[in-house]
Amino acid sequence: MSPDSQKPRPPESNAPRRTMILTGASRGIGHATVIRFSSAGWRVITCSRHPFPEQCPWGAGPEDHIQVDLGDRADTLRAIDEIRERLDGGVLHALVNNAAISPKAAGGARLGTIDTEIDTWEHVFRVNFFAPILMARGLIEELKAVKGSVVNVTSIAGSRVHPFAGAAYATSKAALAALTREMAADFGHVGVRVNSIAPGEIDTSILSPGTEKIVEEQIPMRRLGTPDEVAKIIYVLCTETSSYVNGAEIHINGGQHV
Repeated sequence: MSPDSQKPRPPESNAPRRTMILTGASRGIGHATVIRFSSAGWRVITCSRHPFPEQCPWGAGPEDHIQVDLGDRADTLRAIDEIRERLDGGVLHALVNNAAISPKAAGGARLGTIDTEIDTWEHVFRVNFFAPILMARGLIEELKAVKGSVVNVTSIAGSRVHPFAGAAYATSKAALAALTREMAADFGHVGVRVNSIAPGEIDTSILSPGTEKIVEEQIPMRRLGTPDEVAKIIYVLCTETSSYVNGAEIHINGGQHV
């Protein structure tokens, strides 16, 4: 795909431009989500622990990117204030909490409950669990103004012991699924829908060796999912197509969960 083909297309109507916040935008599902929403004319404000890459083809990227360490509460709150400044009194149609970390042992080995250091547990939960609720609470007024949508990205690892995903990652995703239900009950009263998606084995740069065995033995569709297949469902959850969907966790795994 050429850089020109990735540039956002203008909105197809005279309706006000919609805005979304996306954490964890630099690769994989996050990058595909940027493409999906931008192509539909949305303004996408990205949040990542990395600075905006100079080689990225997005023309509006640098001014709509916020570098933030979501594992640091103070820096997360600082980023929320910066987001509100960039919205400049405007509204927020969607917040997608996609950022997550999954630490590995030496050689990429899985970290279980016995060999995961407590500091690692805490750091994983700060990024994967606490940051989403901090972001949503910090931007609730902007979401309320247009009855916006929140999408939390969980994982198939949140509902089973996964051969590659570590214990801290898996339990943080299980907690995030429960948090989604709680948020749906609370935010729903002010017109903000909160849902989650639980991807399975998606074809990204962070796949672990041995994934092909999972594909052959556990996935009825016998293939990996693509980041765009995930991004399309995120998009649906942020639009009127899903206007009465609230508190759901949608499995995107080719049937791996059955």
